[in-house]
Amino acid sequence: MKMAIIGYGGMGNNHKKYIIQRLNDSDYPEKLEIAGIYDISEERNEFARSLGLHTFSSADEIWNDKDIKLVLIATPNDLHLPYVVKATQMGKNVIVEKPASLSSEQTEEMYAAAKKAGVVFSPHQNRRWDDDYLTVKNIVDSGTIGRVYRIESRVMGSNGIPGAWRKIERQGGGMMLDWGVHLIDQALLMFDGPVKSVYCDYSFEAGEEVDDGFDLEIKFESGVIYRIVVDTNTFIELPRWQVYGTDGTATVNDWRRDTVTGKIIRVKQRHDDKLEGVNAGNGFTKTMAARREETQETLPLEVVRGDKNAFYRNFMDAMLSGVPTTVQKSQVMRVFKVMENARLSAMTNKVIEETI
Repeated sequence: MKMAIIGYGGMGNNHKKYIIQRLNDSDYPEKLEIAGIYDISEERNEFARSLGLHTFSSADEIWNDKDIKLVLIATPNDLHLPYVVKATQMGKNVIVEKPASLSSEQTEEMYAAAKKAGVVFSPHQNRRWDDDYLTVKNIVDSGTIGRVYRIESRVMGSNGIPGAWRKIERQGGGMMLDWGVHLIDQALLMFDGPVKSVYCDYSFEAGEEVDDGFDLEIKFESGVIYRIVVDTNTFIELPRWQVYGTDGTATVNDWRRDTVTGKIIRVKQRHDDKLEGVNAGNGFTKTMAARREETQETLPLEVVRGDKNAFYRNFMDAMLSGVPTTVQKSQVMRVFKVMENARLSAMTNKVIEETI
C-alpha cells in the first residue's frame, strides 16, 4: 500500500523512522511503502532524499498519483484543515497528526469531507498505547487499590517550547494543543463517564504568545478528580502518575524508557491502635505520621505493554475491510470540547461547568 507524507519535520520523519518501519517489520500481512514526501522546506527535502525517499515538487503530484491510497498530514497545525479536505476530495484516505485542527469546528469539517468522499480519516492519537498509561488504567480497572477517586497525570521537562512554529498562536502552538490533546484523550478513555466541570490555569513563564504549560482539573460526574499538569520549565520532576484509591496509592515514575517504574502501597489494616505521633516542623501530628509497616504492603507494578502497531494496523483494516477506526469521531470531539472549555477557564479564571 503506497502512502505519501506531507510535512517532513520531526513528526513526519518519526512516522517513517519508527512507526511505519515497525509495522513493516511485524507479521501483519499488509505493508506500507512510502511513495514520497512533500515539504515546503528544501532542507527537509534534502534530508528526505538522503534517506532514499522521493520528494514531490507539489501536493498536486500526490493528488494526481492514483497509486497513492493514503496520505499522512504532518504539517504545522494551522495547515491541517486545507490539506485534509483536499486529500479527501481527491479520494485519498488520511491520517492527520494531532491535534486534528485548531478547533472543534474545523475538525467537524474534516470528518464531513471524509464522509462525503467515502474515505477513511483519523487523527493520530498514538498515546493510547503508552505502557505507562495502560499500566495505570489497569490499576484503575482492576480495583487493586480500591475505588480510584483522584489521579494526577504529569508531563514535565526543562527544555521549553519545542520548534519554531509551536511558539506561534496562529499556527496552533502551545502545550495544550501539543500535549493536552494526548493527556485529555487518555483521561476520557480511562473514565468514560460524563465530565462535570473543568478548571484550568495556563503558564506563560517563557514570555511567548502561547502557553508553555498548564494545570487542568477535570471533574467527572462520578466524583473522580483528574488533574493534568504540563510544564516545560521543571528541573526536578514529580512522578509521571499518582493514583489515589480508597485502599492504596500507586505511583509511576519513569516512563521515557522501555521499563515503566513505580510501586503500589496498599493498606492491610485500616485502623492502627499502636500508631504513635511524630514531631513535624514546629508541632506534633498523628494524622500525618508514617504508617507502621505491618499495616500496609508494597506491590510491584503490573506493567501493561501497549501494541505499538495498533493504530496503523487498525487504520489499514478500516481502509481494506471497513472496520471502524479505533480513534472515533465522538472521542476526538470530546477532547476538543474539554480543551476549549479549559481555554475558556484559563481566560476567565472560572470553573466551567458543562456536561461533556
